[in-house]
Amino acid sequence: MTKAELVEKMANDAGISKVAASAALSSFMEGIAKALKKKDGKVTLVGFGTFSKIRRKARKGRNPQTGAAIKIKASNVVKFKPGKKLKESV
Repeated sequence: MTKAELVEKMANDAGISKVAASAALSSFMEGIAKALKKKDGKVTLVGFGTFSKIRRKARKGRNPQTGAAIKIKASNVVKFKPGKKLKESV
């Protein structure tokens, strides 16, 4: 499902315009991104799941084409853990 398809479904289900649904979805995504930028960033949506930020340590990797060793920098990544209702529905 693409963002456009999701906006269309939200608009139909809620009985609102696509513009309003698009604004609501954009606000939702910005809110999650802003919350995850905080030090202990975590967003929990009961029944759906939890978005959390974890820190990946620097590590060594290998270039698959040449086989040469490379250094991979430390980084923050977003992790999603599905909730009970979402697991059961899928």
